[in-house]
Amino acid sequence: MSDTSPGYGITIRVEATTASSPTSLIPAAIVAAGGTLTALDVVESHFDRVVVDVTCDTRDANHADEIAAAITAASSNFNVKKVSDRTFLMHLGGKLEVASKVPLKTRDDLSRAYTPGVARICLAIAADKSDARRLTIKRNTVAVVSDGSAILGLGNLGPEAAMPVMEGKAVLFKRFANVDAWPICLDSQDTEEIIRAVQLIAPGFGGINLEDISAPRCFEIEARLKESLDIPVFH
Repeated sequence: MSDTSPGYGITIRVEATTASSPTSLIPAAIVAAGGTLTALDVVESHFDRVVVDVTCDTRDANHADEIAAAITAASSNFNVKKVSDRTFLMHLGGKLEVASKVPLKTRDDLSRAYTPGVARICLAIAADKSDARRLTIKRNTVAVVSDGSAILGLGNLGPEAAMPVMEGKAVLFKRFANVDAWPICLDSQDTEEIIRAVQLIAPGFGGINLEDISAPRCFEIEARLKESLDIPVFH
């Protein structure tokens, strides 16, 4: 029997009568079914009934269903109201956001961050393109680029399905290196189109991370981009 994993963590909301000892019988049912209990929270407490959220790790999606069934079977007074997949909950709305590094509290702030003041920054960069690294996010920003052709061990699932992995990679860049990264999932698996697309977006980034592009195309794409771009390219 395989071990449970937080990647298959669930939270089960159960309504029960207070006389049915839910805070002891529900954990016992989870453990007996092979789950790993991690939390039990009382959501509502009344004289005759209680609502609890029990959180546990399971082996897979089928095991999660088995645990919910085991709770229902433990007592006729237990009513499973909802089973929430904690991994899906984490991904609701995506894992990234854009946040301002500068205050925008007054009209003066806005005039410097945007028009008219920003025009002076544009002219400075036009006069010396290397200033883009000093005056924009370029120096600390990486594009995480994929075509979705080799996602983890899942295979060719396309650009939309690649987004959660690329978001995750961007989160790792930020958390462990304080590098701002953004997922770029291309709707093409043509080598020439991918190379050209990356070349076109390169001015806005300080580096290119090629991710989950199938072999052997990934090696050619990386080699040719390294030759044509003046920023780091890695896979």
